[in-house]
Amino acid sequence: MAEILFREQWRLTKKSTPSDDYTTLAGRLGYAESKRFRALLENLMTPDQAKMAAALPGSPADVADKTGFDETVIKENLEKLFFKGVVIPKGDFENRMFYRFPRSVGQFHDATQATKARDVEDKDDIEFYSLWHDFVMEEWYPDMGKVFTENARPHQRIVPAHPALEGLDGVLPHEDMRELLKAQETIAVVPCACRFRTAAVEEPCAHFDEVNIWSCLQFGRGAQYVLARNTGKRLSTDEALELLDKVVEDGLLHMWRNNDAMTGVNTSCQCCRDCCMSYVPMDIVGESIGNVWEKSRYEAFIVQDKCDGCQDCVERCEFDAIDMIKPEAVGKAKRSKKLKAAIDPEKCWGCGVCVIACDEASAIGFKVVRDADHIPVAKAR
Repeated sequence: MAEILFREQWRLTKKSTPSDDYTTLAGRLGYAESKRFRALLENLMTPDQAKMAAALPGSPADVADKTGFDETVIKENLEKLFFKGVVIPKGDFENRMFYRFPRSVGQFHDATQATKARDVEDKDDIEFYSLWHDFVMEEWYPDMGKVFTENARPHQRIVPAHPALEGLDGVLPHEDMRELLKAQETIAVVPCACRFRTAAVEEPCAHFDEVNIWSCLQFGRGAQYVLARNTGKRLSTDEALELLDKVVEDGLLHMWRNNDAMTGVNTSCQCCRDCCMSYVPMDIVGESIGNVWEKSRYEAFIVQDKCDGCQDCVERCEFDAIDMIKPEAVGKAKRSKKLKAAIDPEKCWGCGVCVIACDEASAIGFKVVRDADHIPVAKAR
């Protein structure tokens, strides 16, 4: 689950007097007055289950004392809600003795949607994803876009596509996705919640076929959660590296925490502009993705003599950093009538996706433009 994007959820809380258990639960995530969010909760749990969830945090025995339901019945229903992603065990995911309701909409979003138990072509699941999509686009994304604009600094950073780093000196381990994957003890993959949802509502991702190949990587406790719920699958390091090659080929963007830590991250999203729960909110509110994502240390540049004007790089760039222009004449040479690619350095986030797109002409280079201390040192825990 994304760990950083959903902080300060309390700032979105709207004043309301809870009238029932669904409203109580919605209020905990800041949406007590939202009819859309209530419809989601009603889709995911019965009124009795909502009463149990509203009595959390606690053990089945604690919930029995609060609600009067039989403890065995509570245990059975909390287990059902666990596998749906509605409640989350505290501590050991395997020996589930204590449960809580999600702490943020983001956690709830990923836990309920990023699962192989859902089928984007199933009628009931389409209804479920449609409810989510309506709430996300009309309420949550606009709200989160406003929150993101107040970030003191980006909490995630771009990790460049590794083929773009080939041959460069001084590449740091924490800016090479291959090295980051090799550092993980446990790796799992689940369907991307954003792309599963957009596929279900017939607005599939233009960049990646998430229905057939999952891209959302989970590590550590995040991977343990996936394996306990059987929502995805475990990956060996070699399998993760193979998936990485596919993700790079399709031009997705690697996300990592904005520091130099190699481990301690639960999720690495493979993002794109048309689906991402970071980028879409910023586009909705008309603000820069720089409020959420930090640039890498690298920047792309064009060797115009080699550029054949194919525009593949323009289509692949997620940051609107590349335009096609008529180059100025140099010396006695006539001005070229052929459009050539040009990169705006201010808009380049150093993802390297365009470098890979230009493999035939080799007209795009990659260079270091920021010092190593551009990536903050991780705080000791």
